[in-house]
Amino acid sequence: QVQLVESGGGLVQAGGSLRLSCAASGRTFSNYAMGWFRQAPGKEREFVAAIRRSGTTYSYADSVKGRFTISRDNAKNMVYLQMNILKPVDTAVYYCVADEGYIRVVSGGPEYWGQGTQVTVSS
Repeated sequence: QVQLVESGGGLVQAGGSLRLSCAASGRTFSNYAMGWFRQAPGKEREFVAAIRRSGTTYSYADSVKGRFTISRDNAKNMVYLQMNILKPVDTAVYYCVADEGYIRVVSGGPEYWGQGTQVTVSS
């Protein structure tokens, strides 16, 4: 069992930045691949980014590549999503996810999900 709590969401103007944080508790954090998904109003959840448990491999959606950066601190049981050059289309609820398998994270089927944090980008 893993519990995930996101924070850092808020309102920002287009072109601005936000840093999302995810605190994990339960099983050993270092055993899990981590990631971020998002869901905009009226749309399906979409993959944003993922990172292996070792932190040596990353994956990003084409829509955020070059603007977003995922990172983790296994000593603190934390994962982060640095979001730069934000656009109105980035407006969504962002979810932290975890799974023992990196492939399940990038394919959209991670086992554990957080409650989500709202990110709103104004034009």
